[in-house]
Amino acid sequence: MPVAQPRVELLSCTPDPLSLVYAAFRQCYHAGFVGDMWPRLVAGEISREVQTGFVTAIMDSGHTSPIEHVSFTFAIGGVSRALTHQLVRHRIASYSQQSQRYVDGSHFDYIMPPAIARNPEAAERFSQLMETIGAGYRDLKRLLESEGRKGSRANEDARFVLPQAAATNIVVTMNCRSLLNFFEHRCCNRAQWEIRHVAEAMLERCREVLPAIFAVAGARCERLGFCPEGEKFCCGRYPVRK
Repeated sequence: MPVAQPRVELLSCTPDPLSLVYAAFRQCYHAGFVGDMWPRLVAGEISREVQTGFVTAIMDSGHTSPIEHVSFTFAIGGVSRALTHQLVRHRIASYSQQSQRYVDGSHFDYIMPPAIARNPEAAERFSQLMETIGAGYRDLKRLLESEGRKGSRANEDARFVLPQAAATNIVVTMNCRSLLNFFEHRCCNRAQWEIRHVAEAMLERCREVLPAIFAVAGARCERLGFCPEGEKFCCGRYPVRK
């Protein structure tokens, strides 16, 4: 039962994302049919600099709905169930998570919080507890199987003892608008450390693919130039607006 390490991989994104966003924005302000413009975009007749400039200007105006036409799909692994409980609260998204019913948890990996890992006594106690839970899971599964509950039928009840620290893997798809909202909340210093690290890794990959949208994405304070959390919750990264 080793300590798991987080992984974030970009599996896929909408093809020609900049051109698609540009086309969607242009349709809002263009008298003609943007379908006639699309072959020129695909052929590169409208430069990426022109597309980026137009998209950036419209985004700065607050018009963001056309970016919903582009989506990103990530594989996120080696993270805790505590993280995914937070992740799935972002509702405009699609999720496919590793099942504790169909995947045997007898020797589950787990995530150890850094604050615990830095304290030798706490780290040892934490590891012992994970081993105890693993042993309890195996005992329960064995007892259930002795009554004829095999495979997933035993797992589905034994899993009730598994901790939030248990490692899991998940695939998530979000459109660009949802991702901007996700980054605003989860890149904030007040976000829980684990999901903040995952959000930062996701943002890095989004910026590589579509900088016109994600170059200025992140915590809200970075875009606003001030902390919107108020004095009580401000981390000090940016001043609170008076």
